[in-house]
Amino acid sequence: MDLVAVVERIGEAPTAALFGLITGIVFGVAAQRSRFCLRAATIEFARGAMGAKVSVWLLTFSTAVVWVQGAQLLGLMDSADARMMAVPGSWSGAVIGGLLFGSGMVLARGCSGRLLVMAATGNLRSVVSGLIFAVVAQMSLSGLLAPLRDTLAALWITEGGRNMDLLAALGLPHYGGFVLGLLIAALALVLSRRNRIGAGRLVFASGVGFSVALGWVLTYSLAQVAFEPLQIESATFTGPSAHTLMFFLERNAILEFDVGLVPGVFIGAMIAAGLAGEMRIQAFDGAVTMRKAMIGAAMMGFGGMLAGGCAIGAGVTGGSIFAGTAWAALFFMWVGAMATDFLVDQPGSTVTA
Repeated sequence: MDLVAVVERIGEAPTAALFGLITGIVFGVAAQRSRFCLRAATIEFARGAMGAKVSVWLLTFSTAVVWVQGAQLLGLMDSADARMMAVPGSWSGAVIGGLLFGSGMVLARGCSGRLLVMAATGNLRSVVSGLIFAVVAQMSLSGLLAPLRDTLAALWITEGGRNMDLLAALGLPHYGGFVLGLLIAALALVLSRRNRIGAGRLVFASGVGFSVALGWVLTYSLAQVAFEPLQIESATFTGPSAHTLMFFLERNAILEFDVGLVPGVFIGAMIAAGLAGEMRIQAFDGAVTMRKAMIGAAMMGFGGMLAGGCAIGAGVTGGSIFAGTAWAALFFMWVGAMATDFLVDQPGSTVTA
């Protein structure tokens, strides 16, 4: 059955949600098995190591770039049509939001995507933190925090009514992103070999990157046959967490890619953890850990919405299409995370939590 037949049979919105579900399941399985986590990678790097966690993150990021840029070269998608590229980006939002998100994910012991994956395995700390994240993200999107987000985002925006295309800005050829992805992947494989990471984990790390490309290609394909305008998007968890929350709270909420993505990740991670025998109930270690996690989740909710995406949405999905503000947000997430680890978590710190 071709895509047009599917759309005619179940409708555009349910098809978008189905594509989100498929993307989410692939992401959830791959992220759970690879233990992909930006927070873990930044802490490892901040402490002077280029170990397994950095290797997995680099492989995920690079393979996302390779898969997405490869799909673009084959005509399977066009990043110029992606909403992230088609609207102005916020440099101030990327800087401030990136710092807040990076700091928050260290306090919460996981970025928003990682919290969702961990929640599916029975981690109650991640369930609580994820709910706080979603509520604050919704408040930042259209609630009490929206005016502050709008003010901060408007301080410095990209020129020309669109986000900056880094490849074009740097004068690189159309295949430049693909080549850069291959170079980073080669570095990741060298580090992976040095850290003796098994082939299975490397395949699943690449699978996280593949899920990002899958989302882009599926939504682009649907947009080509849809009667109504449709957003071309892929894996991200700030907006989708808020939209999914409201879908279950509002009677008139509609199906969309986001609403399928979040349950898909949960289902995929649960299946992967169940098959591996890694399902177990985990709770907070104590009041201090709980307080830090709640504060961190709130910081991620606001920071991710301000930055235009989370560690996945901006850091991998936006990075894979070379959106300027996405790369800036990713950089400042690393900065915020490393600074927070140094001040809060590292031994000998003068700051206690």
